[in-house]
Amino acid sequence: MAAINSKDIVLRAIQVLLLVALYIFLYFPILFITYVSFVDNIIWPFPPEWTLKWYARLLSMSDFHVGLKNSVYIGLCTAVLSTLFATSAVIGLLKYRTRWRGPMILLYISPLFVPGLLIGISTLMFNANVLGMSGKLASAIVANTTEAIAFSFLVILAQLVRYDWRMDEAAMVFGARPAQVFREVTLPTIWPAILGAFLVSFILAFNNLEISFYNLGAIPTLPTIAWGTLRHGIKPELFALASVINLLVFSIIAGLFFLIQTGLVRFGYRGE
Repeated sequence: MAAINSKDIVLRAIQVLLLVALYIFLYFPILFITYVSFVDNIIWPFPPEWTLKWYARLLSMSDFHVGLKNSVYIGLCTAVLSTLFATSAVIGLLKYRTRWRGPMILLYISPLFVPGLLIGISTLMFNANVLGMSGKLASAIVANTTEAIAFSFLVILAQLVRYDWRMDEAAMVFGARPAQVFREVTLPTIWPAILGAFLVSFILAFNNLEISFYNLGAIPTLPTIAWGTLRHGIKPELFALASVINLLVFSIIAGLFFLIQTGLVRFGYRGE
């Protein structure tokens, strides 16, 4: 028994060490970028000379302000459109049975298997030659929605596949109209999945470079500005920008985790 316990202890210690190594591998670059954004010399000085001048300089650069505004606008519009289309598609495919369900699901998730570079180039050609709106924010929003709708579709599908549609039928039996059924029965139950799809779509579009770069032309976003700056060398302002973006993403994740822990958001509905 003692030998078994010792073996279990050793195995558990190895698992812990591997887990710690994995987290260091994943998060050390992020921590390092945050660290150098607060020091005067980025070549790992010791003891470090702390400073906020890189953040102050970032606040004074107007092109970053314009890029942030455009990135937020693209992210919000893309999130709204992709979530709306994905929610409608998932409800239609799950609620109304059809022999075309499989091909339709493959059609919605097909952008997952296409590189972002090809999506950017193909949407550029289509928007320019057919829609006549190349080099505009609307063009980038449509292009990013093409990719984001696939992720939104999977997020919502994973939750609604266990939804009990008999609740909607029962509400309609008692005289509720379809719009009322969705507003008072379906939406209050599935809104956590919709929120998750919205956040995923926003983060994807906000940080996207390949698709937005080809469809925006000279209109700046944060990723395109950062990429353009890298061609002239790594500047400390980029570390400050990366730290701010990482803080934004982690704040969204932490907020969602808090909502889950407090019970305000519940994922994994099983028709209870």
